[in-house]
Amino acid sequence: GFEEILEVSQIYSLVGGLGKDKPLITQRPFRQVHHTASKVSIIGWGSQLKPGEVSLSHKGILFFDELPEFPREVLEVLRQPIEDKDIHISRASGTVTYPANFMFVATMNPSPCGYYKDPEIPCKSSIMEIKKYQSKVSWPLMDRIDMILEIPREKIDTILDTAQTDSSETLRNKVSNARRIQQERFGDTGITANAHISAKHIDQYIPLDKAAKDFLEQAATRLSLSARVVHRTMKLARTIADME
Repeated sequence: GFEEILEVSQIYSLVGGLGKDKPLITQRPFRQVHHTASKVSIIGWGSQLKPGEVSLSHKGILFFDELPEFPREVLEVLRQPIEDKDIHISRASGTVTYPANFMFVATMNPSPCGYYKDPEIPCKSSIMEIKKYQSKVSWPLMDRIDMILEIPREKIDTILDTAQTDSSETLRNKVSNARRIQQERFGDTGITANAHISAKHIDQYIPLDKAAKDFLEQAATRLSLSARVVHRTMKLARTIADME
């Protein structure tokens, strides 16, 4: 909506991201961050307290490629804005809070060589190397990621056979329809998506029947799921239902 356009545009105006040819940011931001980026550039920087990548991706996507290649201290600063949807910057010159409500998307190989669990190419990494590589991404950060998917290497005939996959237009229509359903669900409450339902309102917007509640309780007990993960599972399930 226009309020979101103004909100994002105000952030970009602080870093000189607007001009006569682009007075407003009218598309959702997509920020791809390289693993050489510093912690300061991620959260905000300089004596003028300018917004960093977590705020420049507000209302859009923040993308980290090859997640384990990032320094641990850089990854750990993501935990607070992912959870709170804003970022607090304190310097000698003052303190400021910027919005940071972004969708965090990241990729990583399963092992240093990239072939762990590959059905055709043997993995060249040792078990210790794999554990060390995967442990670069901490559990508290992983605990804040809604979906973690293992994507196998596609065979060439599957890649070339485009008839087997949904077109971008079909997927776009599904997403647009799901967002419309959610707008109708939340009305003027200020909630814009299932992901933003607070813990105190989750039973109101995602009521579970007995069978679903029993199944979720069994899974939470068996897998030792945190309250955060249980609520996220419910919100993700609601979104899948909206997509369908």
